[in-house]
Amino acid sequence: MTRVRNPRAFLRPLAVGAPTPVADIPFRPSRMIHFFDPSNPKMAAKVPDIAKKVDIILGNLEDAIKTENKEAARQGLVDIGKATDFGDTQLWTRINSLDSPWALDDLITLVTEIGDKLDVVMVPKVEGAQDIHYIDRILAQLEARAGITRPILVHAILETAEGMTNVEEIAAASPRMQGISLGPADLAASRRMKTTRVGGGHPGYLVRQDPTGDDLTEGRTTYQQDLWHYTIARMVDACAGNDILPFYGPFGDIKDVVACEDQFRNAFLLGCVGAWSLHPVQIDIAKKVFSPDPADVAHAKEVVEAMGDGSGAVMINGKMEDDASCKQCIVMLDLAKALAERDPELAAAYDL
Repeated sequence: MTRVRNPRAFLRPLAVGAPTPVADIPFRPSRMIHFFDPSNPKMAAKVPDIAKKVDIILGNLEDAIKTENKEAARQGLVDIGKATDFGDTQLWTRINSLDSPWALDDLITLVTEIGDKLDVVMVPKVEGAQDIHYIDRILAQLEARAGITRPILVHAILETAEGMTNVEEIAAASPRMQGISLGPADLAASRRMKTTRVGGGHPGYLVRQDPTGDDLTEGRTTYQQDLWHYTIARMVDACAGNDILPFYGPFGDIKDVVACEDQFRNAFLLGCVGAWSLHPVQIDIAKKVFSPDPADVAHAKEVVEAMGDGSGAVMINGKMEDDASCKQCIVMLDLAKALAERDPELAAAYDL
């Protein structure tokens, strides 16, 4: 029998002296999680300027960091955290995987040294609630030791078939859960998918138009399909059902900005709030895609104003709008208002 934690205990600290867990995950603009290598001096020097352009900046300690640079990356993030004023930009880190020899030291060092600056710990290759419970308890102990007054949140990456199978229980595992990201490369390997790309589609994954005559070879148009549609949709549902935030992960082909924008937009339309950016060129793509179009915001505003209390139905520009469409419009307006508070250009464009 699976033991469910007493709901009344869910919002009690897991260590004496740790901060009280949050009851609600605050929504903050999160259009892009911009990754940087803290062991790279050139990249580290750019952090203060890049932090002004992004919603989230993340010091990466995991896969992209060579073994011999792991400790330098950890210390580099501590130094950057202490020296940088991030303003309204969130500071995250991706620690090493829980089966590595570095993960525990990552947590101990970062929470005790810069825990007051750190908003979220991203945990790779999460396979079930047990991984989140482990992180949850350790963070509480370290927060108590360091005198941290607000809880550090946790973000999981879906990178294995087992994690995908357990995505709902991962999303509900702790009040620290901030959100979940799709990790397409490792997930593809775990599933034995036959693609070697990091994110994005594959030209071989397609449907073909039915034949129109006896000739089965001519005139049959093909349409490339989205490899990640099911995965993203299920992840979004798990997050929405637990009031946390879903993100698309990396798009590895930095030069293919067209396909990157398409993939980000698919994720946005399905409900994701942001995506990872691996290069400065992807920052502007994410900012564009995950910010609603001003025309859509204007339409949403018109619907909400016409609907009053949201009941009944009205006709606007020849289309019926009812309670359900009003709810959709409120979602759009809430996002637009949050982004407008951070971005003066959007505030002017949205006219809210």
